[in-house]
Amino acid sequence: MLTQIHSRKKLQLLLGFLVGIAFGFFLQKGGVTKYDVIMGQLLLVDFTVVKVMLSAVITGMLGVHLLRSLGLARLHPKAGSVGSSIVGGLIFGVGFAVLGYCPGTLAGAVGNGSLDALFGGIPGILIGAGLFAALYPRLNAVILKKGFFGDVSLPQLLHVNPWVVVIPVAALLTGLLIWMESAGL
Repeated sequence: MLTQIHSRKKLQLLLGFLVGIAFGFFLQKGGVTKYDVIMGQLLLVDFTVVKVMLSAVITGMLGVHLLRSLGLARLHPKAGSVGSSIVGGLIFGVGFAVLGYCPGTLAGAVGNGSLDALFGGIPGILIGAGLFAALYPRLNAVILKKGFFGDVSLPQLLHVNPWVVVIPVAALLTGLLIWMESAGL
């Protein structure tokens, strides 16, 4: 099944498009494409975004590892470094703080008809991507490769079965969600 999908690029694009639409739909239904909800999260008064994202992390982590265990998916982690994580985090953080949207919620907000997302966010993403592409050769030589840690996952680093990490992390995050709900956050 995976081989058939990998050999058909148009099918991959269609599946990606459909999953993207579903993802945007669920972001919208979760309320995280609304500017006020995102700003409430940044001001630490509305934790809707954290709850939705933690739920997605738990579901995705369990789903991906279940599919991997059944031989229906393979993981291909990208190599990383401390430098690239810092630069990426700064770019993401500045964009998020200035406009109040991350790329996923921005796309959902555009789909909802938010003009600030359409006329502020889309040009912002394009300008940011263009600047990063223009500066990439310098950044790559100086910063992005600093603290290189490769393409190793946490279970590989610990030399354990992935479920030894996945189950406790999923339980911990579920406990955090339950606590947040009971605390009224």
